[in-house]
Amino acid sequence: MTSEAPHLVLVDGSGFIFRAFHALPPMSNPEGVPVNAVYGFTNMLTRLLRDHVGTHLAVIFDAGRHTFRNDLYPQYKAHRPEAPEDLRPQFSLIRDATAAFNVPSIELAGWEADDLIASYARAVVEAGGRCTIVSSDKDLMQLIRPGVELLDPMKQKPIRDAEVEAKFGVRPDQVVDVQALMGDSTDNVPGVPGIGAKGAAQLVNEFGSLEAILAAAPSMKTSKRKQNLIDYAEAARISRQLVLLADDVPLPQPIDALGCRDVEQETLRTWLASMGFHSTIQRMGMKPAPAAAPKHATQQNDASAANQAEVEKPAEQQPFTGYKTVMEIEVLDQWIKRARDVGVVAVDTETDSLNARQAVMIGLSLAVAPGEACYVPLAHEGTLDQPTGMQLERSAVLERLAPLLADESVLKVFQNAKYDLTVFRGAGIKTITPIDDTMLLSYAQSAGEHGQGMDELSALHLGHTPISYDEVTGKGRNRIPFARVALDRATAYAAEDADVTLRLWHVLRPELRARKSLALYEEMERPLIGILTDMEEAGIKVDAAELRRMSEDFEKRMREIEADIHTQVGRSFNVGSPKQLGEILFDEMELPGGKRTKSGAWGTDQSVLEGLAEQGHDLPQKILQWRQLAKLKSTYADALVEQMDQGSQRVHTSYQMAVTTTGRLSSNEPNLQNIPIRTSEGARIRKAFVAAPGHVLVSADYSQIELRLLAHVAKIEPLLEAFRLGQDIHARTASEVFNIPLEGMDSLTRRRAKAINFGIIYGISAYGLARQLQISPGEARKYIDAYFAKYPGIHDYMERTKEEAREHGYVLTPFGRRCYVPGIKEKNGARRSYAERQAINAPLQGGAADIIKAAMVQLAQKLPETGLKARMLLQVHDELLFEVAENDASALASFVREQMMAAASLDVALEVETGIGHSWSEAH
Repeated sequence: MTSEAPHLVLVDGSGFIFRAFHALPPMSNPEGVPVNAVYGFTNMLTRLLRDHVGTHLAVIFDAGRHTFRNDLYPQYKAHRPEAPEDLRPQFSLIRDATAAFNVPSIELAGWEADDLIASYARAVVEAGGRCTIVSSDKDLMQLIRPGVELLDPMKQKPIRDAEVEAKFGVRPDQVVDVQALMGDSTDNVPGVPGIGAKGAAQLVNEFGSLEAILAAAPSMKTSKRKQNLIDYAEAARISRQLVLLADDVPLPQPIDALGCRDVEQETLRTWLASMGFHSTIQRMGMKPAPAAAPKHATQQNDASAANQAEVEKPAEQQPFTGYKTVMEIEVLDQWIKRARDVGVVAVDTETDSLNARQAVMIGLSLAVAPGEACYVPLAHEGTLDQPTGMQLERSAVLERLAPLLADESVLKVFQNAKYDLTVFRGAGIKTITPIDDTMLLSYAQSAGEHGQGMDELSALHLGHTPISYDEVTGKGRNRIPFARVALDRATAYAAEDADVTLRLWHVLRPELRARKSLALYEEMERPLIGILTDMEEAGIKVDAAELRRMSEDFEKRMREIEADIHTQVGRSFNVGSPKQLGEILFDEMELPGGKRTKSGAWGTDQSVLEGLAEQGHDLPQKILQWRQLAKLKSTYADALVEQMDQGSQRVHTSYQMAVTTTGRLSSNEPNLQNIPIRTSEGARIRKAFVAAPGHVLVSADYSQIELRLLAHVAKIEPLLEAFRLGQDIHARTASEVFNIPLEGMDSLTRRRAKAINFGIIYGISAYGLARQLQISPGEARKYIDAYFAKYPGIHDYMERTKEEAREHGYVLTPFGRRCYVPGIKEKNGARRSYAERQAINAPLQGGAADIIKAAMVQLAQKLPETGLKARMLLQVHDELLFEVAENDASALASFVREQMMAAASLDVALEVETGIGHSWSEAH
């Protein structure tokens, strides 16, 4: 996970031509030329340009039939028939398609496309990068290794070691030996007679290589196979030379020349229109081609040509009206067909709850083009202007929709997809793929710049204010459930949501690459949708009895503190009343520093009470203790019992994916981010989170990750060295800053260094450090000055980061996430200083968020391959929590630690601490 290393995406153009030709029915362009392979190739390239996250891209073609392999073995591919007559004119058109998309195409006489792919893959890996080969060709599987993987263009799934072993029964580096033994009748590779795929794999696994097999053949048990291995040894060796891809071919174009290029929209639109590929134009969000159909167009031409001809206005000018209400199954089928023809459909659900796990689907809406949307009511009640019986049966609708939602060739677009996916799961539909999420498309490129809600995005990008929920349901006491909204109003509201979502997708999707946010979205944000949905569905078991004991204990301690407070004040009052407390502190006790709020009451928030407590006043400290216990009691001890599923005794938090400026996840119902980390009360709360019977919890926590990121981005050699040597970073800082030896370091000095280390990350001021260490601001300033004198690179980083924020309005994490800092140019000094502290911290906190997200995606992909009976339950800041069968706990802890440490490449190694226990407290 680095931002500099090249990621080269290579498309096996030659292989894809034949696959598309045989997969698609006959189709001709307006001039009558066959184009089914061209159409398949074009759609593949459209999807690839939308989804791939490479920095470099090229399509590789065969230049001709004669290669060095024909000189080595004249019969090689000698029996292959000529290309079908309908395919031959499409070869040049496919090269035209590549040029129209502004993608480099490469071919070289005397070499096969596979050899060029092998050579480019080797070159980019040797340059420190990686390569994705878009092909499912078995002959290319020999290239898979660290840094090189295949991507199946049809299934859109990666092909790695596991997939190769499933197909060949051996590792990728042994594939050529299997192929050499079994031969290939299609390419006329001779192989060894009588040895098929299974037998070849068995031999390779037993002896390790072709040469080892041939060397062992004379001593094998007498059999026909033994004799064939002896008799056809040379044929096997020649076969290996034929199937082994050359990775030393001179590169026709250097890798640097293959950098991703912007598409020339008008050039591409004109070419697509000349082919009659109107649905592709629409799918890419371009203005439609001229409506008049060419005189030579046939019914075999693009399926949406007739529909496209009816579009008279550009997408951005289509009105937000004219939506349809679907009350007949035949009409729903037409919408589903339309979605398949277009290839992109926006989907939205209407429910009776903001809690997706509890929500009942009242209806759903679909949008297939700007201004072309519908609403399908499912559970509206008797206030309709039509009888309830006219609604379609929920089961019939979901049965029709399920294949569309699972169709890999149709992109489903949502706004806040995790919510809708959870609602569909509750309705019985588990598979929805592929998906895009307009909320996350925006968030990946504009975190902190503005909100990510649909209404705000619509106003910002479309200049349109959607119908509000209040407009259709009313407000306050007059609000009615959505199920009772009249169908015409429900349709106008719900279908508009889908329409807006689709239009936002057309605007936001192309911006990802332009704003260098595509990798962030594709590799992190989008995969997390399904991962977090699974985690929320799994939930975590809680011990209700322990929670009740905790609540009683908190209540008892609160009463004791409250009694002390009343004794100290000399009378009873409501400790939970800010107004009464303010009057006691500042009117009666006349403590200094009080400030009135706009309402005229005294301010008594946490910062005020902490300031008074630091001055030595006992009462504010007791109030803080009481408030902390009251918050823990209400937020966790009491609330968790209420939020617990009574059947499974598990609670299911909900993760918010697009709220923070830095990319961090947040959670609610319950909020697990605010459990105190280093207090006895926090440990007590974690004790109530437990494993299911026969299982344990495994915690994996990044150690000092933000300090490691600081050392990495600011290039502070003493900190880098300390991390590399595994030293106590706070003791090392104390030694460097205060000029005292590491040996015999006293705890107070180390604590002060620790406060500075972590404080610097948050742009701490001398006043803030003074409050934290209970020293004078002047002494705190000396500490900070000494710190910067010893580590000038940190000060330079801070100033450079603030300047970056002022210049661009945002800062970047080490992995390219934009974190906007809106207040960086504030005239008010206090607000501007706060924004500057945000700017300093955002690349570090955001970088940590990026790393743990990357780790979650990696773990979700690889955990099923381990066979361990485990699942990821929670993510809290820098920590992941898993539930696992007891026998698998140690293996899981090792696996998770290894994967998390490999999630990013920094100048210092990432360190992960793991723990195992029956409760979260034990594991943490």
